[in-house]
Amino acid sequence: MSLNLPGRDRRQSAMSGSEARDARLTLSLSGTNLERAGDYNQRIVLQAIRLTEETTRSDLARVTGLTPPTIVNITKRLIDLGLVKPAGRLQGKRGQPAMRIVIDPDGAFAIGLNIDRDHITLVTLDLAGRIRSRHTREIAFALPETVVDHVRDILPGLLEEGGVDRARILGVGVALPDDLGRIALPHRPTEYDAWDAIDLGALLGEVLPWPLHADNDAASAALGEVHLGNGIALPSFFYLLISAGLGGGLVIDRSYVRGADSRSGEIWAMPDPERGDGANVQDTVSLSALYARLEAEGHEVDAPDALLGSSPEREAVILQWLDDAAEALVRPLIAVNCLINPAAILIGGRLPGKLVDGLVERLNARMTGVKLPVVAPVRRAGAADDASAIGAAIIPFLDHVLPSESILMQAGR
Repeated sequence: MSLNLPGRDRRQSAMSGSEARDARLTLSLSGTNLERAGDYNQRIVLQAIRLTEETTRSDLARVTGLTPPTIVNITKRLIDLGLVKPAGRLQGKRGQPAMRIVIDPDGAFAIGLNIDRDHITLVTLDLAGRIRSRHTREIAFALPETVVDHVRDILPGLLEEGGVDRARILGVGVALPDDLGRIALPHRPTEYDAWDAIDLGALLGEVLPWPLHADNDAASAALGEVHLGNGIALPSFFYLLISAGLGGGLVIDRSYVRGADSRSGEIWAMPDPERGDGANVQDTVSLSALYARLEAEGHEVDAPDALLGSSPEREAVILQWLDDAAEALVRPLIAVNCLINPAAILIGGRLPGKLVDGLVERLNARMTGVKLPVVAPVRRAGAADDASAIGAAIIPFLDHVLPSESILMQAGR
């Protein structure tokens, strides 16, 4: 059975949807109408069901504040759409037993694609937020045609492995760094400039024939954390994404904050005076920087997994890098604490968990000694592994079935 939702068949050009997705009703003069209000209520009810193992209509009415007749109509519609399903009846002491309602994980799917300077990752995600399948190819500076060929080769097996119904795929989220073809990193080939002129919709449309939703990799990782990680308990946080480069994402009240030019969180570009004039934090805090340091010491590493279980000599280089990375991040995190006051600073990306924990420990030790009004704890992100790809896969759900203020807006989205 195919999934028929309003607006689902519209193909979005790359990077066009993020501003609409993040629009805030309270920051505009936009009104709403009954259709949009109904869509919003349906999304709220679906989200309430997603966040519990099972629920009843009376519980949904209590949690959402909607009337029992409205809940009956919405849940019937969600069942008809195949997004939720009845799960028997809850026996009570009096009256007719209440029908239990659960999310149907197979009701909708999304694909997440993360393109970066050192890898290509594909994941499939179901409506319950479970990863159904994933695949990562370690490849340095993959050109656009290489990405297309790889997706074409891998996708059929990935969908089969995850039991993903093509007809119920809401869309594809694509996460990639800003200025992918422009920022200089070690061993970057000249032809990698090709990414500067790429229209992602035109590039990927043939191999990914679903609505396309593209975003920055750090923003995607932060959105994934909001919906699948620590963000459920932490409404406001700053996300540090350590991958080939270094990125940042700002979440306030569970909404991603992009800034005036959609370039908030560019922590990589902050100066690092310890390394001299012109140096920035990314020159130390990134996988590219770590690999370059290891290479200079005669240790060849081409994937994050190779950083674990290494020789004592290689281990010494990695431990020194952790010390230097923590030192390089102190000044930027002072700024984050003073200007934003997040509940936590979360670290995710492709750095192996053991090394993330080592960096977290060093940062907390250093930040404890800094005299500030409030110092946010540094933690490992809950959705740390493949964070950008998983977050990218969340985006089609946000645009089509999950609640946001922008759904209510008639204008300005």
